[in-house]
Amino acid sequence: MFHSFTYGASLVLSKMRMAAVCLCTVTAAQADPVEVLALGDSLTAGYGLIDQNGFVPKMRVWLEEQGLDVRLVNAGVSGDTTAGGLSRVEWSLTPATEAVIVALGGNDLLRGIDPAVSRANLEGILKIARDKGLDVLIVGMEAPGNYGPDYKAEFDAMYPELAETYDALYFPRFFEGLYTVGDTPADLRDVMQLDGIHPNAEGVDLIVEAMGPAVADLVRRASE
Repeated sequence: MFHSFTYGASLVLSKMRMAAVCLCTVTAAQADPVEVLALGDSLTAGYGLIDQNGFVPKMRVWLEEQGLDVRLVNAGVSGDTTAGGLSRVEWSLTPATEAVIVALGGNDLLRGIDPAVSRANLEGILKIARDKGLDVLIVGMEAPGNYGPDYKAEFDAMYPELAETYDALYFPRFFEGLYTVGDTPADLRDVMQLDGIHPNAEGVDLIVEAMGPAVADLVRRASE
């Protein structure tokens, strides 16, 4: 009788320990942050700003304030075109990467690169992400009118069209948040650096506030 009771009690304790171990394992797995690669150019890299005022650090803080556990990796390279992004995307990814923000095209515009070339490069990045099972947020850019209406139409359309084709999330413009201030260089002077191309710290705050919900959607999608 005593031995039977002792064996039964030991069996129950053993099962409880196993359940506790399993619970701890599941909890630890759930606690792992979602790793997101921010693939971009100087706008992503935080050109002209001290580290904590750049796009990636400020977006990290914004996501944390929303209660999201994210490891946001800065893969922004100043001067990079869509071709540069395509050439380095595979070695920028790690086995832990679960999602990618693609924010490229501004330097293609500055160089007047054929939109068909830019589109092919972006599609190459999206194919790599798809093949690796990664969720993607495409951040668009808008071409200025001085290249002509055909160039602008072709360039502007490639972002939403590729997002639809590859089932990616889409955010229309990197500078979307700045347009709450205005849409002319004079309007934007207070939120831009002296070069008129890159946002200052205040401008980055506006950009992050506008884009943050789209990045949060990406994180949630990657967590599913």
